[in-house]
Amino acid sequence: MQEQTYRIGELARKCNVTVRTIRYYESLGLLKTNHRSEGGQRYYTDADVVYLNRIAELKELDFTLQEIRTIILMGSEDSTGEKRRNELLRQYRSKLSTALERQTSLQKRIDDLSWHVQQLETNDDFQQCPGLMCKSCTFKNRCRFRELG
Repeated sequence: MQEQTYRIGELARKCNVTVRTIRYYESLGLLKTNHRSEGGQRYYTDADVVYLNRIAELKELDFTLQEIRTIILMGSEDSTGEKRRNELLRQYRSKLSTALERQTSLQKRIDDLSWHVQQLETNDDFQQCPGLMCKSCTFKNRCRFRELG
């Protein structure tokens, strides 16, 4: 079975990227084409489709192009793939840790905003906040203005 080949525009459409992106990735060493016509026209293979899709996936997971390049270049140093596997694991764990920290911070923000919404929805006269109602306010344990009232 013969491997499918694509011209640069076809590859761009197939992978939902621009021709400019493909050329940029080539300039960074993320993608290499070894197939050229007699006239010098570049042809890409299904392996290039896989590489472009892997690059897109890693970018979606917040990998920088430099991080992706480092991982791709490891392929020439490691025929077993173990170095790349370990580096990917290290990077995934680091990105997961960062995402979990952002999630915690975002959840705190959501909780704070929800509290403010609830406070405004249930307070009869928000112009009196802080004020005389602070002593009986149901939000006094959380409110930073309670000491002013």
